[in-house]
Amino acid sequence: MEQLEKAIFAGGCFWCMVKPFTEFEGIHAVVSGYMGGTIENPTYSQVKEGNSGHLEVVEITYDPAIFPYEQLLTIYWPQIDPTDAGGQFQDRGHSYTTAIFYTSEAQQIAAERSKEELAASGRFTKPIVTDIRPAETFYEAEAYHQDFYKHEKAAYEADRAESGRDDFIEENWKDRV
Repeated sequence: MEQLEKAIFAGGCFWCMVKPFTEFEGIHAVVSGYMGGTIENPTYSQVKEGNSGHLEVVEITYDPAIFPYEQLLTIYWPQIDPTDAGGQFQDRGHSYTTAIFYTSEAQQIAAERSKEELAASGRFTKPIVTDIRPAETFYEAEAYHQDFYKHEKAAYEADRAESGRDDFIEENWKDRV
């Protein structure tokens, strides 16, 4: 009987964080949402305006027997600039900062270890500022944000191209992507 787990990652705009995780066996769902703030059931407007304290996140439901948490981390890091404390790429502000929200002690240990390994790798000259903290209540984003890359392909591709995310990934992670 499969034992599914949840992993939650903040990596800036959640539109850009869904697709990298969806194509693998053992990944059951990737849902855009919000975590880490003070308002119950926040709206996209509240989060984007910075009034809620939440970050845009993706919640990944996965089977660790098929796709281990450590493998999720190897996908997560190359999607972000882990040295930017002010947001990600063109998306600025608290709601677009990076974080790993752990749901168990094993996830916490794995996340901290992967962050330490990245810092020691010499890949970046600036410090790794991605937070690692306990998961809180996950609030699913509005329906139009779910699988945005599929339903609004042209808008997704234009936003992604304009953001600078892909250029950063190519420059800094070309050996891993």
